[in-house]
Amino acid sequence: MEAFYGILIPFLGTTLGSACVFFMKKSLGDKVQKALTGFAAGVMIAASIWSLINPAIEQSSSMGQWSFVPAFVGFWIGILFLFTLDKVTPHLHQNSDYAEGPKSKLQRTTMMVLAVTLHNIPEGMAVGVVFAGWLAGSAQLSMTGALALSIGIAIQNFPEGAIISMPLRAEGKSKGRAFLGGVLSGIVEPIAAILTLLASSFIVPALPYLLSFAAGAMIYVVVEELIPEMSTGSHSNIGTIFFAIGFSLMMVLDVALG
Repeated sequence: MEAFYGILIPFLGTTLGSACVFFMKKSLGDKVQKALTGFAAGVMIAASIWSLINPAIEQSSSMGQWSFVPAFVGFWIGILFLFTLDKVTPHLHQNSDYAEGPKSKLQRTTMMVLAVTLHNIPEGMAVGVVFAGWLAGSAQLSMTGALALSIGIAIQNFPEGAIISMPLRAEGKSKGRAFLGGVLSGIVEPIAAILTLLASSFIVPALPYLLSFAAGAMIYVVVEELIPEMSTGSHSNIGTIFFAIGFSLMMVLDVALG
């Protein structure tokens, strides 16, 4: 049950973000969004290192000096997987570019929903992989590390839920339908996590590759999407400070409690 609740945490972040449509007339404030984005980016980078890449290398220690190979291979598969997704879906930090193009608002919002939904799949897999490893009794993976990873992704998902529901509301959708649209964009995460857990008997032998795959996918999202969001325009220093806070907090949680 701990694993089940843990994989629902990221979805809760999306749901809470989508609920902003009931309370706000405009989008999240620039300072708040940069703080949340920076904090989530810091948490996800730290989690990628201490919760995913380091355990992947440690689990391959029997390979001796070649123990880095599974982590290296899985990492690059994760990077290339997200690179391919970005070739067929819009970049989240380029939403403003679409406002100047010929596409209708509905088309732009549909593309944005597709982008967020597809990017949520590897994040759900990352959570599922970590919990699968913990349930399998891996000494390198802890419940604390798995929960910290889920919370970090949930924080990142909060503004994502808002950037889906708020534009839908602005296009004339009811608050309920706009909220539902934001929620549905995040439903793929727990589904991906549950499918990963169900396939744990096949996943555990390949765990080093899958852990590093999740790390590569998450780092790609951070560098390609979150860092540009937090560093462009005014108040970029807020994003940088919260990045450092998120990184150091995740590091403490993973090392001291993991």
